[in-house]
Amino acid sequence: MRPGPEATNRWQPALALVLNALIWGTSWWPFRQLHEQAGLHPLWTTAGVYLMAVAVIGARRPAAWIELARTPALWLIVLASGTTNATFNWGVTVGDVVRVVLLFYLMPLWAVLLARLVLKEPLTPNAVLRVLLALTGAVIVLWPQEGTSLWPLHVTDLLGVIGGFSFALNNVMLKRESQRNESARALAMFLGGAMVAALLAVALGPERVPMPTGLSVGWLAFAATLGGLFLLSNLGLQYGAARLPANATAVIMLTEVVFASVSALALGAGSLTPSLALGGSLIVGAALLAAWRP
Repeated sequence: MRPGPEATNRWQPALALVLNALIWGTSWWPFRQLHEQAGLHPLWTTAGVYLMAVAVIGARRPAAWIELARTPALWLIVLASGTTNATFNWGVTVGDVVRVVLLFYLMPLWAVLLARLVLKEPLTPNAVLRVLLALTGAVIVLWPQEGTSLWPLHVTDLLGVIGGFSFALNNVMLKRESQRNESARALAMFLGGAMVAALLAVALGPERVPMPTGLSVGWLAFAATLGGLFLLSNLGLQYGAARLPANATAVIMLTEVVFASVSALALGAGSLTPSLALGGSLIVGAALLAAWRP
């Protein structure tokens, strides 16, 4: 028996979100290949890949440039999205993928605080519980196996935390600016990914972030394919999120943790200790609680 149109209409947005989560959850591998095999720092990869997407969106939707230039709030999305991509891509390229992704998903903690400040949403018991779960999980994940203090954080852990905070800010601002044209919001996100990564690379200097040199045609094609996949993932996110309830979208997006963890463990790019599993369960639990509606 073939599914009816209503069932198809439900599955298509869900599959689009799963595709988005799959691309993001496994994106660490191409970034790591470009870093280790081609000598391209993840900040420059991020800048180049997102610049390709900016060129495509800008050419197809030139009006998006005008709306972006006239809307100061969209430039906060540029900053938030750019910081998200620069820190996340850098972290999963050089760090333990499982740890970075779990710390990135502290978003429920930051989302509660930012929604209160930016959207004036009330601080409900559900929100307080999410904060406590996420904080407890973060402490367990970050606590060193041999040590008595969380400080100083390892740089890749810090990248994961900053990435999660900026992604929460990005989502809050997207919600606040939901009346804006989709193309303008997409342009803001991709432009941020290119600008922030490039500016950060320049600010850190060539000793820490070497300039890209002598990439072969094969590696350039590899990077271009990655750019196309990110553009596809963004389309999938906008398509799915616009057609499913927000709580369903949040739950489906958590499959990114599964894709990232399974692929990293299978390919030796991450480890799963008992403390990481416990802390990660609390962080994911906080995210699921954020999606739950009575």
